[in-house]
Amino acid sequence: MSSKYHLYCTKCGKEYADFGEWFAQGQKCSCGCQRAEVKYFSDYSKLGELCQQDAESLFHWFDFLPLNDAENIVTLGEGAVPLEKWEFLEKYALEHYGIHCTPVVSRSDLSGGTGTFKDPAAALGASLFREWGVKGYCAASTGNTATAFSRYCAEAGVEFTVFVPSDVCTDTVETIRSLGQKAMVSEGKYGQAKKEAADFSASTGTLMTPGNIDPIRVESKRTLVFEYLRQLKRMPDVYIQAVAGGTAPIALDKGVREIAEVCGGKVKIGADEVEVKLPRVILSQQDTCDPMVKGWEDASSKGFPEGWETDFPSVTPATRISILSTGTPGMYPIVAPIVRKSGGSFVRVKESSLVELAKWVRDEKGFVPGPASMVCIAGFLQALEDGLIKEGDVVSINMGEGSGRASWFRKEVEA
Repeated sequence: MSSKYHLYCTKCGKEYADFGEWFAQGQKCSCGCQRAEVKYFSDYSKLGELCQQDAESLFHWFDFLPLNDAENIVTLGEGAVPLEKWEFLEKYALEHYGIHCTPVVSRSDLSGGTGTFKDPAAALGASLFREWGVKGYCAASTGNTATAFSRYCAEAGVEFTVFVPSDVCTDTVETIRSLGQKAMVSEGKYGQAKKEAADFSASTGTLMTPGNIDPIRVESKRTLVFEYLRQLKRMPDVYIQAVAGGTAPIALDKGVREIAEVCGGKVKIGADEVEVKLPRVILSQQDTCDPMVKGWEDASSKGFPEGWETDFPSVTPATRISILSTGTPGMYPIVAPIVRKSGGSFVRVKESSLVELAKWVRDEKGFVPGPASMVCIAGFLQALEDGLIKEGDVVSINMGEGSGRASWFRKEVEA
């Protein structure tokens, strides 16, 4: 068993010594469950010390990541993204709603690697593949996972094969292939691409990502909790992001639960003892692909009856934002209870408004965000309209990608 950690199945509780054993099991427990969580044996008193230091990447938190040997680290400076206070959003909230709040934006386009929110997962994944001698990996993806894992697997010498839907952005396919990795374009939508990836994995024995519940993704993304403590010296009151699957809310919840279990929900940073609690989680979807919002609205109207989290619709995506085109949200039964537990909500925004909003951001901040990032910003504005932001709130706005791989959106913004 690793001296740092072990994994355990969330369904039956069976323990796995390390990722080497988990990979050997095909990333699936003997009970059939694909969801495992990592438990650490680390000295959590170090967490407060690390929160007082500068960080260059995700691996600033090496003691709290499931990697045994630092020599196996694959990094391009991802993860330690500066949290920016956007005064113009603060001004907007005050002028239009009379609410004093502090919007704090996490810009993944400033991360190393590919400039997307998938980079930390790809960095940890590539490091684990190097540590355990994994030579091939595969996935189905609508864009960001495909690009990030292509880049980091290339750095680690791992062959990555990705299956993308027919409506994927052509910029994404070109990027993957330019890195020497394999992009297989399906003739169907995302569901068909996932089936093709699963068939490839089964026929070749290639490890395949389990998706949003993948402990590699969850463990890397939960470091956002540590970054809040390092940069803000507190947790935000509200957390907002655009959602198709929902790894980040799952990871956020896991990070908070972990500190509650080990540290009693408090971390000492210098002379201060900081309470670590789950922010109100607000997840945003565009009106052209909003199955989670529809499921939430239905459950809310019925008073959240027993089993409400398993009752959600499938929709036919009519969106141009390929990375937010999940019509059947398989993660809703996991993500929605986290939202409810946090006191949060789902919000719907108009896709037709995103270009004008992006022009506003461009004029204020000097860059053009990607369309999914604008679904996040629009979610903040809608949360204000819906009365979900309270006086004095610190609001974390977790933006996704830049517009580098969404040339169609950038062109419309700059027209």
